[in-house]
Amino acid sequence: MYIRCWGSRGSVPVSGRQYIKYGGDTTCIEIRTKENNIIIIDAGTGIRRLGNKLIREKVSEFHIIFTHAHWDHIMGFPFFKPLYKRSASIKMYRCPIPKFVKTMLSTVMTPPYFPISYSEVKANIVYAKEINDDSHFKIGNMSITSIPLSHPNTGRGYKFEEDGKSFVFLTDNELLYNHPGRVSYESYIEFSAGADLLIHDAEYTKEEYDKMITWGHSSYTHAVDFALDAKVKRLGLFHLNQDRTDNDMDEIVKKSEKIITSKGGSFKCFGVSSDMEMIL
Repeated sequence: MYIRCWGSRGSVPVSGRQYIKYGGDTTCIEIRTKENNIIIIDAGTGIRRLGNKLIREKVSEFHIIFTHAHWDHIMGFPFFKPLYKRSASIKMYRCPIPKFVKTMLSTVMTPPYFPISYSEVKANIVYAKEINDDSHFKIGNMSITSIPLSHPNTGRGYKFEEDGKSFVFLTDNELLYNHPGRVSYESYIEFSAGADLLIHDAEYTKEEYDKMITWGHSSYTHAVDFALDAKVKRLGLFHLNQDRTDNDMDEIVKKSEKIITSKGGSFKCFGVSSDMEMIL
């Protein structure tokens, strides 16, 4: 399983010299399976660069899975160039209601907010119908399980499993607050237990979180404690705060490593950056 991050920033894209290492694009993750199926998670601004790469590679078939509909996870969609290629074939997934995706994206591409309407898209777009429940489906040999996120307006986290390896993606997940529809902390632990790679929301410091309870995000200390409880093998800190500089993020990683060591953990912790590649 090949995983590449095209954007890990939360809320809004940023730019500047202080954001070079971790990047400024918002959420977009690319997964390539053993069968070379391409799975894209979310369409934040990072999907623009991914689309350019897919065109250069002359790739025309891929799958897009959405976690939820907040702007930072869909704002790059109209700039995904394969949309405007008749040769492109895109299968859209969103648990548990596939129709949600079409409504969400057609709203984004409605004039006067965007000059090209969704009905003018040239790519062949198919909305997954085989998702009959809100928990499990497959793309080729890749097994995908979803779980409700603890986030305003709901959302889904995902576990990807292939050849005995597992990748759990839980962005926009407030572990210590019960948003409507969320599951128990113990259920998140069970879902993530032993994952080879966990990427989890870590937007806030502890001090910031105390002022932002109910906003739908976790602190990096919550993410680290959760990874310890779930006994994962690697932890990627994600949904980086819009004002978090490279130096700030480096310091958070160092503090996270100290927490892990002090509590007897031994897994690797890192800040997820744009263009970071991971292989399971």
